[in-house]
Amino acid sequence: MPETLLVVDDEPAIRHAIVRAFPEMKVIEAETCEQAMVAIHEQYPDVVLLDQRLPDGDGVQLINRIHTIDLELPVILLTGAGSTDLAVDALKAGAADYVEKPFKIERLRLTVRNLMEKQHLGRQVARLSGKSHGRVSITAQSTAMRKVLAMVRRVAAAPATTVLIQGESGVGKELVARAIHERSARHPKNFIAINCAALSEHLLEAELFGYEKGAFTGADSKGKAGLFEIADGGTLFLDEIGEMPLQLQTKLLRALQERRFRRVGGLTDVEVDVRVVAATNKDLREEVAASRFRQDLYFRLRVVPIRVPPLRERPDDILALAGNLLERLSGELGRPGLTLSATAREAMQAYVWPGNVRELANAIERAVIVAEGEEISIADLCMDESLPRPKPTAEMDLMPALPEGALLIPPGERNLSRVEHIVIRAALQEANGHKSNAAEMLGINRTTLYNKLREMNPGQPEESSDSWTAVKVPAAGQPGQT
Repeated sequence: MPETLLVVDDEPAIRHAIVRAFPEMKVIEAETCEQAMVAIHEQYPDVVLLDQRLPDGDGVQLINRIHTIDLELPVILLTGAGSTDLAVDALKAGAADYVEKPFKIERLRLTVRNLMEKQHLGRQVARLSGKSHGRVSITAQSTAMRKVLAMVRRVAAAPATTVLIQGESGVGKELVARAIHERSARHPKNFIAINCAALSEHLLEAELFGYEKGAFTGADSKGKAGLFEIADGGTLFLDEIGEMPLQLQTKLLRALQERRFRRVGGLTDVEVDVRVVAATNKDLREEVAASRFRQDLYFRLRVVPIRVPPLRERPDDILALAGNLLERLSGELGRPGLTLSATAREAMQAYVWPGNVRELANAIERAVIVAEGEEISIADLCMDESLPRPKPTAEMDLMPALPEGALLIPPGERNLSRVEHIVIRAALQEANGHKSNAAEMLGINRTTLYNKLREMNPGQPEESSDSWTAVKVPAAGQPGQT
């Protein structure tokens, strides 16, 4: 996926020259300060080229506004010749560098390239040292994820609002929580995360709210501050909130409502200013109905709900995510230059990814390690849906058994064209991406299949099926289920 450059200049000729100078990058254009801010909110650029004089403001002042959104976003100021004092002011304001106008294209390219290399090196060192921090990048090629990012931006602008992030395991709920924190006014303070399912009730209470000395056997003789206190001024991320015991839910509700709490064994209240972002892979409405989750806490957490869609609902993101992961992991594991074969790419988009982005990341890491050549094959990815069936429950006993590989049509889906697309995608998956076999399975010729793929993916080349995804179909001779 190409890196993104934002150029902010009110002269069309300069913008055009910069677009032509960086063919390997995605270049976004803006003419004013306000257009630049919108682009930064919506496009997540990797570097900004900023003219000093703009119709609605001054470049140096805009640098400060940019860094309230993203402190680590590098900005290069374009100044007039001989503007030494202005260049100094820009560097003091946080500009990464400056280039004088009229500039030479090679000088500009070298400046941008050096900044990008420095940024990549810094991120790699941080990851390898276990101190990774900074701007969260969320891949959003699909409409579904763009909606998520739009909600992230809105929530970030309201730094006290409580957020409930919902989604299956592995979709990246913590990544969304971090993006909210980093794009809010709370970003200079701590982002603290805890998994509510990982600790017993008493340990979880002590971790969240802290304890006084002698509060319980084994307590630190000096007492201990809890995560609410450590996150003061910042964000506290409560993962798997649906697993929190009922008694502790009561104490959490009070902390959210009154912004104060008592340590375990304490007699006085501790006041804090913390934004709480909670996440769950459960349907909390069902938990409330089953009396396993407090209704008042549910509504208190669900001020702004954000649903992160599973990977199977956003197939347009699969190859973009895979490309980003491959670039990072191949460098870290000493296998630079690895690529995904065409069949591997098709199979990845056909696969339903039950483990979502986490499973995709694991598959890419495994492939980088085991691939023998310079291309990653389907076998290297080792995608496997043969997961153990969950233990039957009373609710499952009431459901009719489905034959292995049965095709499930979404409830209420009666559009013939969309049902046809589901069947085609499923056939492609069962045929492991081989279109001739898929066409034979569907009872059509290969040309007809290509025509239908073009209808499903307007603008794609004839020999490409890079935008289809699939679900299982019945094995030969088995009827479909509706």
